[in-house]
Amino acid sequence: MAKEISIQVIKRLPRYYRFLTELENSGVDKISSTKLAEIMSSTASQVRQDLNCFGGFGQQGYGYSVSSLREKIGAILGLDRKHRTILLGAGNLGRAIATHLNFDSLGFQLTAIFEKDKKLIGTMLRGIRVISDSEIEDYVRNNEVDTAFLTLPKDSVEALIDKLYALGIRNFWNFSHFDIARKYPDAVVENVHLSDSLMTLCYRINENQAQ
Repeated sequence: MAKEISIQVIKRLPRYYRFLTELENSGVDKISSTKLAEIMSSTASQVRQDLNCFGGFGQQGYGYSVSSLREKIGAILGLDRKHRTILLGAGNLGRAIATHLNFDSLGFQLTAIFEKDKKLIGTMLRGIRVISDSEIEDYVRNNEVDTAFLTLPKDSVEALIDKLYALGIRNFWNFSHFDIARKYPDAVVENVHLSDSLMTLCYRINENQAQ
């Protein structure tokens, strides 16, 4: 896309997609920018500005077709693609992510799961047999992989990142606290810090109680 889209707009797209999916499943055919803004806890102007970043999809006097807008936002997000992905870490967090997320509808195809704990190697997770992390190099060299999900402690990640990067993987969903982008600025990294989110919730609760 010729013009650069702000990260704030990009981060709102999944919410649009999620709410439009709920509306479509409820049998809603069309929606105005005002109504969509109410659902998004935003303003009609913000909704129109966000969507105009990608060309705009509404018709004056009609609003937006829910199914069409959902499909177009899904295409913008690339959900119709299937990035071949490996998961590193089959502990509690890794198992929860692998079990409860529908990767196929979110643009990813989980192809392999790696773990160093011998008790977990050989177990089945999402229909995939967990294999030893010593096999990562052979697997990536012999299979098309472009993304890695990391559900490992920070002290276990650095050496693995170097290996994955050397193997050509540049995309990471990172649940560790290791700063991948600092070491590899050209990597595409989405960091997920659960503790940060919980501390933010704590702050907001305390502020609300203080008012």
